[in-house]
Amino acid sequence: MSITVTTWSLEQTSPADLAPAQEPPASAGVRIVRAEIPSPEFSRFLYGSVGADIAWTDRLGWSVGQWRAWLERPGVETWVAYERGTPAGYIELEGQDEGVVEIVYFGLLPAFRGRRIGGHLLSSGTARAWDLAERWPGRPPTKRVWLHTCSKDGPYALDNYRRRGFRVFDTKLDTEPEPGADTEPDTESQPGSQGAPEPGTE
Repeated sequence: MSITVTTWSLEQTSPADLAPAQEPPASAGVRIVRAEIPSPEFSRFLYGSVGADIAWTDRLGWSVGQWRAWLERPGVETWVAYERGTPAGYIELEGQDEGVVEIVYFGLLPAFRGRRIGGHLLSSGTARAWDLAERWPGRPPTKRVWLHTCSKDGPYALDNYRRRGFRVFDTKLDTEPEPGADTEPDTESQPGSQGAPEPGTE
């Protein structure tokens, strides 16, 4: 059996494109902080915990060295949303050539979805993509921010990006094997299976 997966690529081409979401009330205790010290263990925890139920698999096999090499690249940033001191989700940025910044990952841990944190995190993270060059001397000013999402992500992911001012510039259809059709779960390689610390839903 196979399934059809739709992938949408979206972009903003001006800071004015960003339509910020309403911030959670101050009483919610939500803060968004940049993880300035590269930590493979923390990033692996975020990736595994956010992506466990939305089919994020491409980094599950990364070693600590691979994580560190990625996180230490100039222009790569991780911004983490906390609710009353507990990690709620994150957004990862990658500065690319010619003033382009990609939102590589964005999402929330399942327990924090549907609480107005996702829109706020995406708004803040997109704003940080637009001013990325201010924190990385020698980088050209950001001219374009882009990302992609697919039909395997959360059901509200595409609409969330559009509400924040992203526009679809490319759509692709691919056929993939249906997950779990002929395989047994490998509990040792599941996200978070080794304990904590080991994009996109709202």
